[in-house]
Amino acid sequence: MSSSDQDDAPDGGSGGEDSPLFRRRGPSSADVAEVPVSQSLIKAASNVCFSLFVLAVLVVTVVAVTYQPPDPWLQSSAAITTSLSRVLPNSTFLVPDDSLLPTGEDFNSSSSPAIPAPAREDPDDSASAVSSAPALNATACDPDAPLNCSDPRVLAAVKAFNAKAFLRKSIIFLSYETPVPGPKPGVCDVAWRFRNRREKSWRRYRDYRRFSLASGDGCTLEIISVGKFRSGTNAARRQPQRKGSKSPRVKTPPVDAEINDTIPVVGSEAEFKKGKYLYYMRGGDHCKSMNQFIWSFLCGLGEAKFLNRTFVMDLNLCLSGAHTVDGKDVDGKDFRYYFDFEHLKESATVVEEGDFLKDWKRWDKKKGPGRITVRKVPSYKVTPMQLKRDKSNIIWRQFNGQEPENYWYRVCEGRAAKVIQRPWYAIWKSKRLMNIVTQIAGRMDWDYDGLHVVRGWKAQHKKMYPNLDADTSPDALAEKVPKLIKPWRDLYIATNEPFYNYFDKLRSHFHVHLLDDYKELWSNSSEWYNETTALSGGKPVPFDEYMRVIVDTEVFFRAKTQVETFNNLTRDCKDGVNTCNL
Repeated sequence: MSSSDQDDAPDGGSGGEDSPLFRRRGPSSADVAEVPVSQSLIKAASNVCFSLFVLAVLVVTVVAVTYQPPDPWLQSSAAITTSLSRVLPNSTFLVPDDSLLPTGEDFNSSSSPAIPAPAREDPDDSASAVSSAPALNATACDPDAPLNCSDPRVLAAVKAFNAKAFLRKSIIFLSYETPVPGPKPGVCDVAWRFRNRREKSWRRYRDYRRFSLASGDGCTLEIISVGKFRSGTNAARRQPQRKGSKSPRVKTPPVDAEINDTIPVVGSEAEFKKGKYLYYMRGGDHCKSMNQFIWSFLCGLGEAKFLNRTFVMDLNLCLSGAHTVDGKDVDGKDFRYYFDFEHLKESATVVEEGDFLKDWKRWDKKKGPGRITVRKVPSYKVTPMQLKRDKSNIIWRQFNGQEPENYWYRVCEGRAAKVIQRPWYAIWKSKRLMNIVTQIAGRMDWDYDGLHVVRGWKAQHKKMYPNLDADTSPDALAEKVPKLIKPWRDLYIATNEPFYNYFDKLRSHFHVHLLDDYKELWSNSSEWYNETTALSGGKPVPFDEYMRVIVDTEVFFRAKTQVETFNNLTRDCKDGVNTCNL
C-alpha cells in the first residue's frame, strides 16, 4: 500500500500494519479500486487543474505587464489606413496643413524610442584618434617607401578606424571602394557606402573622407588624422566633363549614380493593347495640400492593385499655398522632386499620363478588332467591387463634380474602405532630398541632439493653442531645453519659425544648427540643383517650403535625443484644445 493510501485510511480499518484485519488478510482488489485509487485520481486531477490555473495566472500577469498597444505605423497598409482614417476627414481636409505625412520608409517592423537616452561621449570618437592596421606581408613591405593608397593596409586601417569611431553612432558600413591618392604624399581619400539605422528603408548613401597615414612599428600603418564628412573629394564620383566646355578647371559637383527615375514606356502597340489600365482624370485634389494628395493618390494606386491594372499617373503636381512662402498655389511641380519615383516603379505598376495618352491616340482604332475598349466611370459611387470583372482595356474614372464630390479619395470610402488597401510601402521621400539630410547629419558627425519647435499659425491661434506662443518663446526655450539636453552638444533645431535669430539665447548653451546654415546644399553649385534642373528641362527648381519640411523633419528624426514641442515644451495638445486624449 502506498503512503498516500495509508494516510487516507480511516481509523480502526486497514490503515496500519498492526491491525488484526491487516494481519488476517491483505487488501482486496475491490478495496483498492473503491477507496484509495479513486481518491488518488481525484487528488491528481485537482493538482493538474491547480497547476494549469497557476500557469494561466502567470501568463496573464506577464502579458499585462509587458503589453503595449500596437502601433499602426508599424503594421500593415490596412492598419495604417485605419489609423489615418480616424484623423483624416472623409469629405475634406479642413485644418491648415503644414505637417509632414509619414511615407513608406517610416512604416517598418522595427522602431526606436522617440526620446532615447543620449549616448555617453566616447573619447575615441575624435577625428584625430589614431588607428593602426595589422601588418600585411610584413616580410615584403618597406617602411621607408612612399605610401601607396592602393596598398591593402590602407583600406584595412580605414576599416579599423571607422569600426571604432562609429561604434556608438547610427551608421552601418556596407562596402568600401579602393582608396585613391589625396592632394599630397601620405594622404589618401577613401569612399564607402553606408546606411543609417534610424532610416527604415534599405537606401544606401556615400561618404568619402581624407585620411592622413604614417608608418608605425614594423609594417603597420597608423591613421593620424581624418577629415570631416565628404572631405575626400578625390574619391567622389563626378559628372563627366562636357565636350567643348570652356572651363575645364571648374569641378562639377558629385552625382548620385544610383538614382534612376526615368519614365517607363510601353514598348509596342501589341503590349499596349494587351495591358489593362486604370486612369484617374484630374480631380478636385489638384492644388490641395500635399497630405491630401498622398491620401488620394494612394487610393487610386490601391484600387489599381485591387483591379490588377496599371495605374496611369500624372507626374505634374500643384504645390498648395500651405507649402509656399506667399501662400499661393504653384502648379507645374514634378512628383520626382518630392518622392522616390524609382521605388514607386519597383513597388507598383505605373505609366506616365502624357506618354499613355499619346500611345492611346496613336494605336487606337475606332472600329474593328484593334479597337481599344474604354469604360468611363462618371462617379466615385461606382465602387471598385463593381469594376472587378470589367474586361475593358481602360477604366477611365472621371471626376467632374463639385468639391468634395470630385476628390479621388472618395473612391475608397464606404464599403470600398474594407477592400482597398492603400500601398503605403510604395511611397518614399525623394532620394535627392534624403541626400541633403545625410549631408547635414554627416557634417554633425551623426552625433547631435534635436529640438522640434512648432510655431507659425499655431502659435498665433490662441483659441486652439492658448499656451504655445509663450511656451516656445526665446526665454521659455532657454529655461526648458538645458534641462532636457546636455550642455554644449550639437543641437539641430527643426522649426517653422521664420526668424533666424529667434534661437540665439540657446547659443550660450549649445552648438546650434538650423536648416539655413546649410543653404549651399541646394545652391546653384550643388548636386541637388543640377539633378532637379535636369528633371525640369533646364529650368532652376526653387527649394520650396515642403522640401524644407521634409529635410528639417528627417534631420530631426536622426538625432540621438529628440525634444518635441507637444511632448516636452508646451501643455497644449498637438491638434488643438481638448484633443490630447483622442
